[in-house]
Amino acid sequence: MRFKVDENLPSELVELIRRLKFDARTLFDQSAQGTPDNSIAKMCLENEEVLITLDTGFADIQSYPPQQYKGLIVLKLNHQSKPKVLSVLERAFPEITKLPLSGHLVIVEESRIRIYPAE
Repeated sequence: MRFKVDENLPSELVELIRRLKFDARTLFDQSAQGTPDNSIAKMCLENEEVLITLDTGFADIQSYPPQQYKGLIVLKLNHQSKPKVLSVLERAFPEITKLPLSGHLVIVEESRIRIYPAE
């Protein structure tokens, strides 16, 4: 499983994902920072990557139909500080990787994980 970490997330998230033995890279790794959302989505399609982002626009299933992607993970957190984001993802990531990500939108909140379409 390959993950693309959006530029709105801490770079330390890539290290966390790699420690868990998954492939991960950022938009910075690809010199693609500042890329529009639709281009990011296209990159994820072409590279068969699961996108992880704080951008709730990717939760719009009309614009980004989950069934077209290897997975879309959107964080909806009350506080988006670096420590909070890393803490939530460190706790949630092992569970996330057990989910059927391909074709699904996963919403990660502080206290729960939701998946669409529901299994």
